[in-house]
Amino acid sequence: MKKKLLYVAGILTLLWGVSHLFPTASVVKDFGDISFDNKLIITMEWIVEGVALIFLGLLTIIVTKTDTESKLAKNVYISIVGAFTLTIVSLFTGFRISFIPFRLCPIIFSTSAILIIVGMRLKLRTQERKTSQ
Repeated sequence: MKKKLLYVAGILTLLWGVSHLFPTASVVKDFGDISFDNKLIITMEWIVEGVALIFLGLLTIIVTKTDTESKLAKNVYISIVGAFTLTIVSLFTGFRISFIPFRLCPIIFSTSAILIIVGMRLKLRTQERKTSQ
């Protein structure tokens, strides 16, 4: 169960990252008549967020697949949850926009972070039980 939660968090994050990449051109177009530089900045930021989410999702999946027992794995999971401070940024910015994908960001970020935290805590409890026996 604990690994499943971590895999779901990784897959959810990975897929959300991939979903950022496809609509990039239409997202930039929706900003209307803005300068070429601003279009490039929006394109860059949109792609960077998608790639970052793909990386965080893959990292979660790879660490879960290869090593959930070590302190390194625990630190990786904590770092990933820390990266989901993006949730706070999304709540104060994107969540107030009528464009539905922006409104989904904090929900998806929060869900992934919660799944990682719960999966990690369940894994730690299992390790503690094994150690105490």
